[in-house]
Amino acid sequence: MEDDDSLQFRQLLLLIDEGLGAEDVAALKFLCTDLIPFRKLESVQSAMDIFQLLIDEDYLNEEDTFLLAELLYRIKYHSLLSKLGYTKEKVQECLHEKGKVSPYRQMLYELSENITNDMLQEIVFLLRNHLPKRRRTISALELLILLEKQCLLTENNVQILEEVFRNVSPDLLETVKCYRMAKVALPHQENTLPIKESSPSYTVHVRLFNSPQETSIKSGSSNIRDHYVEEPGSLWEHAGNVNPVPGRQDNVAPNLTQVFSKMNLQLSGEFSGVENEPKVSSYKMDGPRRGICLVINNVKFDGVLQERKGSYKDACELERVFTWLGLDVRTYTDQTSDQIKELMQAWQRSEDHKNRDCFVCCILSHGESGAVYGKDGKLVSIRTIMTYFTAKQCPQLTEKPKLFFVQACQGKEVQRPVYVETDARVPDFSSVPQSTSPSESIPEEADFLLGMATIDGYASFRHVQEGTWYIQALCSKLQLLVPRGEDILSILTEVNEDVSKRVDRYGTRKQMPQPAYTLRRKLIFPIPRDPPPSQRY
Repeated sequence: MEDDDSLQFRQLLLLIDEGLGAEDVAALKFLCTDLIPFRKLESVQSAMDIFQLLIDEDYLNEEDTFLLAELLYRIKYHSLLSKLGYTKEKVQECLHEKGKVSPYRQMLYELSENITNDMLQEIVFLLRNHLPKRRRTISALELLILLEKQCLLTENNVQILEEVFRNVSPDLLETVKCYRMAKVALPHQENTLPIKESSPSYTVHVRLFNSPQETSIKSGSSNIRDHYVEEPGSLWEHAGNVNPVPGRQDNVAPNLTQVFSKMNLQLSGEFSGVENEPKVSSYKMDGPRRGICLVINNVKFDGVLQERKGSYKDACELERVFTWLGLDVRTYTDQTSDQIKELMQAWQRSEDHKNRDCFVCCILSHGESGAVYGKDGKLVSIRTIMTYFTAKQCPQLTEKPKLFFVQACQGKEVQRPVYVETDARVPDFSSVPQSTSPSESIPEEADFLLGMATIDGYASFRHVQEGTWYIQALCSKLQLLVPRGEDILSILTEVNEDVSKRVDRYGTRKQMPQPAYTLRRKLIFPIPRDPPPSQRY
């Protein structure tokens, strides 16, 4: 009987191994660095290798799979938790008593997820005297491991990170500072880890960086703070005057609550009783065809509105990602206000929605509060666009989720410094309609979601070559989180986190997206069989 249990257990581990990619294995390996001797981890080639090492070290067995659940949770692979009999909420609830990944390791891993390719190049340049002379391109995780091997980075000494991020990223510098100050604030916490070789001597009884709603997430080409090289003629969209959070003075000892708040930490008691809450059902997403995705990409305009350079990058990425998700994408370029309405009317009457699960519409254009511009420079109300697809107007989409993503400025009072280009109209605004919030743009009927690139009254960023912050973050998070079983609202929360962390090249202008919805259920896209586009190109 024991042999049967052991066989089933190993079959389960093999099944989990098949769901993990190379980047996931690297993340698991890094998170286990304090639990397993590093010399053993160096030979790891697959997740199964890690599982075997955990079994050998008595961290993992048939009766206790929590550590594996914690590791999957920390790399945001929540869809695999059910195979171990866990949910995301159950893992969160148990971390206080059972969590084994140290706050230090969590902090480093979160930093690695948020270090963009541009940041990594700058960090490597700054640390060139500490790194091997000739070496292939390294990842953020590999860089951190190199620093640890040379004893430049330890649990009790993160000074090198502070020095680096002071030059590269104020946001990540704040993360490191908060870790250090939390550690100082709790110097006498009991160590909860078994004594193993390379085990840390310090573990705080709080959960660091756990909630995916409160932390950033790894995203390949997705950036938290894009550091841009100045190029002649490089233009940007202005995101409005959002004041940055002032940094804490190092000589002021924070109280524990302030430290936890600043670090986005959560006390373990917060999730008590979660299991007793009623579970929200999900939209049916198993029809013969997934749905239609319309992409309206307005680039060139009549009159005074400027060309939206870089928008083709957004349209291309949207087509790749939503095609990967199983939708049939239709892209329309440079549509006038009347043509936009005609498109909505045509798809409103289409019988093609009957056997499909959902409907998606993405609009990329200049805009004002509650409206977008057609090629002809005339405004079309976002609410008008959405009401074409209410249950009364489009019965084929009744009780099916209808998603609208709008990349357009929603404000007019913007500064126009050098290198800044805006999706808001600059000349006379006397004809602009009264301010309309995203929630007011959504029809009162159920099953709608509106994702706005920015809050009402503000503009949004666009790079003339790389596209907009919002659309690129949306596409990146969909590719990362759909395979992990996340619902669309959780994904948009991550998009908010991503975009809100970005700053322009001057470090003074930011952007905050805003979703609004009348969804009644969770919307979870089925996991595609093919790898995400970002892994294929």
